[in-house]
Amino acid sequence: MRNGILGAASAMFLVGTLAGVSGLVDAYPIYGGQAVRYLVAAVILLLITRVLGLRFVRLTLRESLCLGGLTLLGLVFFNVCVVESTRASGPALVGTILGTVPLWLALAGGRPAPRLLMGASVVVAGATLATGLGSGNLTSLLWSLGALVGEVAFSLLAIPLLPKLGAIRVSAYSTALAVPMLVVVGLVEEGTAMLREPTTAEALGFAYLAVVITVMAFFLWYTALPKLGPGLAGLFAGLIPVGAIVTGVVLGVATPTTYDLLGAGLVIAGIVLGLTAGRPSRASGGTSARTDDAAVPDRAPAAEVS
Repeated sequence: MRNGILGAASAMFLVGTLAGVSGLVDAYPIYGGQAVRYLVAAVILLLITRVLGLRFVRLTLRESLCLGGLTLLGLVFFNVCVVESTRASGPALVGTILGTVPLWLALAGGRPAPRLLMGASVVVAGATLATGLGSGNLTSLLWSLGALVGEVAFSLLAIPLLPKLGAIRVSAYSTALAVPMLVVVGLVEEGTAMLREPTTAEALGFAYLAVVITVMAFFLWYTALPKLGPGLAGLFAGLIPVGAIVTGVVLGVATPTTYDLLGAGLVIAGIVLGLTAGRPSRASGGTSARTDDAAVPDRAPAAEVS
């Protein structure tokens, strides 16, 4: 469980550092940039599967639908909703709505222990305070709710896949599938202008998005999820604004306010409270804690990898 806690905390903190590099890629066409990000990440992850000797696994119809839903909702739809909500009223409202993710994941795990539910509620309060109480319009609210659905789907639809595929292949397959979907969205929204040669700063920004925010954070999160279950793992989503605050301080681009620090403190207190509830004997959906390293039947010599 300790490794799961460390993995979930690291994954969500890394996602929070996105705020520190977003300025590097703000001027690049949004959907084309996301397609590039996932393409680079998919290439890296697929190379890792080959190096580790993880063969291609044929999925059942149900598993294929889960993977397609995970990609469509958790990656593509999520990104579209965040972008459109931010365009409508700025980042505050969508950040506030996404701050409720720990509560929804706690509820999705079945009958949450009272301490877990209390901890998730405290994390939500802290994340909301650290993000800033959102203000916006109906359009922004609807897009924000769509982003919330995508964020929850990113975890819940992965749970049935992780025992069979492991964290690396779930990450690799979903990012690879996201590329053509984002290209379609980009062509509709931006046309052929969706891609252009990036500047040096933009290239560095996309490299960070692909390697750190996608490859590393996805792997850490999907490794931790079956070990902790959605309820406990979801607590650590509150670390996203904490990661943003710390990154701003380290880069010298922002100074945390009293509300930021109070919110970060509430997030940490909520996580500690939630962890005292312990972990259910089985993760939601009957998944085991098996990951790539334990998936012996799914391994094959490197020469057999397709």
